[in-house]
Amino acid sequence: MAGEAGGLFKRVLVPILLPEKCYDQLFVHWDLLHVPCLKILLSKGLGLGIVAGSLLVKLPQIFKILGAKSAEGLSLQSVMLDLVALTGTVVYSIVNSFPFSSWGEALFLTLQTITICFLVMHYRGQTVKGVAFLACYAMLLLALLSPLTPLAVVTLLQASNVPAVVVGKLLQAATNYRNGHTGQLSAITVFMLFGGSLARIFTSVQETGDLLMAGVFVVSSFCNGLIAAQLLFYWNAKPLHKHKKEQ
Repeated sequence: MAGEAGGLFKRVLVPILLPEKCYDQLFVHWDLLHVPCLKILLSKGLGLGIVAGSLLVKLPQIFKILGAKSAEGLSLQSVMLDLVALTGTVVYSIVNSFPFSSWGEALFLTLQTITICFLVMHYRGQTVKGVAFLACYAMLLLALLSPLTPLAVVTLLQASNVPAVVVGKLLQAATNYRNGHTGQLSAITVFMLFGGSLARIFTSVQETGDLLMAGVFVVSSFCNGLIAAQLLFYWNAKPLHKHKKEQ
């Protein structure tokens, strides 16, 4: 029974969380302070946790828009630049064959961000424009993943993530400041993005060794932190039109 349990435990960990040599080091030789293997275990665990969490990150934002039947307070330009950054990460990671645990959340966040883009357009009375946008995005994504697209173009797209993230978040921050509130922004989504981007700095260095990818997450952490700080600052603020209705 003990042997069967040990075999099951090994199948769960190897190769999802640990390479076999690290499993032997930690659980056969019981060298529980082996730093390189502990780093791998921590990185893989964090990475898979982030990927799993990403399934829910932007759903609160989507539900908040649907519930209010309004996208007030959301900057469409900011959401689209966020989509550019996420798309760059997905394409760059697939082309470079990075482990799914190091970038998988970008795929799920991309799908959720596309949904938010469409909802913003829909509730602004631009539903046809939203459908056309979805079709164009799908064709562009297929083109980027095609073997005909040079690696240099994919790398340039990933490098453009830094200005895309910065400009996108600054646009949202400016919208918040101009409105004096954060509108339909979801606090759960914002704080999960902030925490996820911080954790991704470590996992991207550990699993890919790609400094460009790690740099994107450093910048993203600062920018997400700015939006999170605004949410706290404007926590009790309400849209002006609501005040007028109450008077």
